[in-house]
Amino acid sequence: MLNKLLKFFIKQKQNQTDLDRAKSLIDAVDRGGIPLNAARVNAIGRSLGLDVAVSAPMPETIERIRAALERAKS
Repeated sequence: MLNKLLKFFIKQKQNQTDLDRAKSLIDAVDRGGIPLNAARVNAIGRSLGLDVAVSAPMPETIERIRAALERAKS
């Protein structure tokens, strides 16, 4: 029973789209959270089609993701 529940919740988390992941990141930052994994932030940016260098500053990448989400709304 527990295994079925775990599989259900893990599957739900994996089905997030790139935009959903980006929205979750921006929502967390807006609530005062600080992302600790720059590689994950960069991966989200790349999944949105941004050209993100490995050495890109995280705050800059977050702002670019925010701008990409704004463009996606329009």
